[in-house]
Amino acid sequence: MHMADALLSPAVSAVMTAASIGSIAYSVAKLKKEDESGLSLAGHGESKIPVMGVMGAFVFAAQMINFTIPATGSSGHIGGGILLAAMLGPYAALLTISAVLIIQCLFFADGGLMALGCNIFNMGVYACFVAYPFIFKPMVKRCLSAGRITAASIVSVVVGLQIGALSVVLETMLSGVTELPFSTFVLLMQPIHLAIGVGEGIITAAVLCFVLQMRPDLLDFADHSGTAQRERRGALSFGRTLLVLLALAALIGGGLSLYASAYPDGLEWSMEKTAGTTELERTGSAYETAAMIQERTAFMPDYDFKSAGEDGSTFGTTTAGIVGGAMTLLLACAAGAIVAVFKRHGGKNVSA
Repeated sequence: MHMADALLSPAVSAVMTAASIGSIAYSVAKLKKEDESGLSLAGHGESKIPVMGVMGAFVFAAQMINFTIPATGSSGHIGGGILLAAMLGPYAALLTISAVLIIQCLFFADGGLMALGCNIFNMGVYACFVAYPFIFKPMVKRCLSAGRITAASIVSVVVGLQIGALSVVLETMLSGVTELPFSTFVLLMQPIHLAIGVGEGIITAAVLCFVLQMRPDLLDFADHSGTAQRERRGALSFGRTLLVLLALAALIGGGLSLYASAYPDGLEWSMEKTAGTTELERTGSAYETAAMIQERTAFMPDYDFKSAGEDGSTFGTTTAGIVGGAMTLLLACAAGAIVAVFKRHGGKNVSA
């Protein structure tokens, strides 16, 4: 559901960019103020920072795999917001999904630069600040079981995606994109993202159930399930669990991404059904400047080498998956480390 610049007016872009920056700043402030450390896991002292990096790389890789929606000619990929929030808590999760989307936008030209604020808000803020705390956590509060986690994952992902899809429609309407009339566009966007949400919910549940068995204290919501669950460490150590997840990210990004569905994703499919094309044209200095910046920064547009041509390159896709995952890991870890440094310095200043 990565929006392109042509779907937005400069005014809507500016408002949504400000809203996303504000949400990120709020997340940083909350992490700095939380007791002990907003970047510690389940009271056991391990840092969330490497988990932010590994899960950011995992989501980056997973988003490269579009799964087919049967009988539609469309496909979808995970957004990752609920998965990250369930692992990291909402505030660290928003920083991580923002890192994923920034890397995708700047270096792989996935989503427009003007649309980056919209994409962070639609795919991150709704999942982390609405669907996770108000739907997912209450559903698993009294029973930490695979069945309850699966139900919570599906319902919360579906709700988050429905709100995000509706926001896309509203943002295009407010931007005056007449090629996408509200009634037609919304009647296509909502059902297709309902189906995508079910698929993402199942994937999210599978990952969370795996972590529940291997290292339950990595889960943000595990401390709501009683002392016995909090104290149970699982089958793998902290480091080994992260290594398994990192290996899965490398496998997905470097290998399974080659088998992604060729069908257009839910947003592109809805646009094509509504306007007859996925390539809308908008002119103006803001669009030209954004396109110029993105062209200079994106060294592997569309997750491939620039010289690959229309047929693409298998090695290029594999390289993009590995390199992009590594870049996301570093950026997410850097974001967490910066927050931790500010927290320590802030604490010292207060105590002084």
